[in-house]
Amino acid sequence: MLYRKDKYGQDISQLGYGCMRFSRKGGGIDYEKSEREILRAIELGVNYFDTAYIYPGSEEFLGRALDQNKCRSQVLVATKLPQYTLRYAAAIDKTFREQLTRLRTDYVDYYLMHMFTDMLEWQRLQSFGIEEWIAARKADGSIRNIGFSYHGNSDAFLPILEAYDWDFCQIQYNYLDEHSQAGRVGLAAAAQRGIPVVVMEPLRGGKLVELPADARDILSASGTGWTAAELGLRWLWDQPEVTCVLSGMNSLEMVEENARIASSATAGHFTEADFVLVERIKQLIREHEKVACTGCRYCMPCPAGVDIPGNFHYYNLSSLYSKHGARFEFARNVGLQKRPGFASLCTECGACEAHCPQHLPIRDLLKQADRELRPAPYRVGLAVARKVMGR
Repeated sequence: MLYRKDKYGQDISQLGYGCMRFSRKGGGIDYEKSEREILRAIELGVNYFDTAYIYPGSEEFLGRALDQNKCRSQVLVATKLPQYTLRYAAAIDKTFREQLTRLRTDYVDYYLMHMFTDMLEWQRLQSFGIEEWIAARKADGSIRNIGFSYHGNSDAFLPILEAYDWDFCQIQYNYLDEHSQAGRVGLAAAAQRGIPVVVMEPLRGGKLVELPADARDILSASGTGWTAAELGLRWLWDQPEVTCVLSGMNSLEMVEENARIASSATAGHFTEADFVLVERIKQLIREHEKVACTGCRYCMPCPAGVDIPGNFHYYNLSSLYSKHGARFEFARNVGLQKRPGFASLCTECGACEAHCPQHLPIRDLLKQADRELRPAPYRVGLAVARKVMGR
């Protein structure tokens, strides 16, 4: 296993264990199977385990497995404060104490504010005294590193990054999301500030394993010998700004395969041919998309506030994968921001089309995207969710 350093020189395995997708049995986590898998991962050198308060049964299982096998001291545990559920200041400490009990530990190595989408959420936590609370927990040793996980665009990511002296952050990042969400811009900004980056959804929940047939053929003929999963993971580990890549592993085969790749994939190991291969596969994926948007953002900023690349990104996902999944991600990552960039905000000024290198009919495509991403039930649901969150 290869390791990279956190902000303070701690070795972190570049392959992390995402604890959201443990195998399930009888309505709960399959304890015996999942225990074998995490113990094998530890044996192979994985030391970073990422869970969260809202992952059903995950904190309890991880705490029990580490305690019963006496390996808590061998690993780094990351979990998350569900900031979106908190309504008063005392709930912060109450939730954290519950998490320590679930995890059977008296400290958390890496503690995240879960699922930020814009500055509004951090500002609300500040009004609850979160900075003083973090200082107290760091002083008593119950939290060793503080960070946040992020689901929004790069414009909203940067102010959060600068708002506090973070020890690390976690973003969704993969070769298909290279220029969406925090993206490469956010990754570079974090690295510039010396903030380690943990990557989630490196394979888009397995979607980059299920390539279109023509893309699979190109990869097979490349001579690399890589699987689709290996290509995606190696693309990430080629980048020195990436500290740790999380994988939701739920089989011994997956654990051993990912650990094998993580034992040889170094920063800067990609060749020019490898980069060309990734771009060719991305191009083939785009040929199955509805909009030939590359995410270059020359169309931005929109005078009316439309998140043009964001709308097109999730519109394309609705054709590549599932409509429901794309609508959910769109709602979470665009619709719940303080200033949601809905396509319906478009005033049809045409400024975007004048700057688009692909010469796309953006105004017409935005109408199509809005119909796909926000059918009536989703518009109602989003309105309710925004009201509940005080947006």
